[in-house]
Amino acid sequence: MGGDKKEKLAYIERPAELIYNEGFNQMEKRDFDRAKLFFQEVERQHPFSKWARRAMLMTAYANYRSADYEEAVATAQRFISLHPGNDSTPYAYYLIAMSYYDQIYDVGRDQATTISAEAALQQVVRRYPESDYARDARLKLELTHDHLAGKEMSIGRYYLKQNQQLAAIGRFKNVVSQYETTSQTEEALHRLVESYVSLGIIQEAKLVGSVLGYNYPNSEWYADSYTLLSEFGVNLDDEINKPRGQGYWTRLKERLF
Repeated sequence: MGGDKKEKLAYIERPAELIYNEGFNQMEKRDFDRAKLFFQEVERQHPFSKWARRAMLMTAYANYRSADYEEAVATAQRFISLHPGNDSTPYAYYLIAMSYYDQIYDVGRDQATTISAEAALQQVVRRYPESDYARDARLKLELTHDHLAGKEMSIGRYYLKQNQQLAAIGRFKNVVSQYETTSQTEEALHRLVESYVSLGIIQEAKLVGSVLGYNYPNSEWYADSYTLLSEFGVNLDDEINKPRGQGYWTRLKERLF
């Protein structure tokens, strides 16, 4: 059988609303592929109607629900280009972001889709900062950033195991400077301590360790850094508790990262 052929509806002229409602009924039955046929038929028969605009966005949503993300993005982008000022345009941007976001894989894989999700989510926040879509996008950005930070960490740990400390340091610094609010930051700081110690740069390791202890005093990673540096006569508690001028820790982080 011709499995590559796409199903098409026979052309029967009908009111736009009737065709649209049939597509909506198919959506409720979770038959997303058939729903798309009816929504596309609305556009074919009534291209300049308000129902065509609605149908275009519903086609994008049906593509999203059926995990046809590439088509969902393409259709949503077409909607935006044709109807940039429409009340539903914020949702079209959000749908693009969700189409990328739902494809985020584990941190061991290529993160190109994660980067696309980050950019699309940021666009929602930037364009519609007070919307419900923006509020949800901000939450999803946290996970997106955690994935990207996790990828940097996995590469950094690999370099560290290969005794390529300078390459590892670059990755760990990226995590601290670009993804400071993620769950990866504490480990990144400890791995920097490890890297500097292995290079014999104890002064730099001490400074990074003090930043770790100042910001995350109860962290297990700080306990590991504390123990490691103790072997070299460094007492991180003394470093952290020294009298410092105002803004010292901010300036130190800017210098280190």
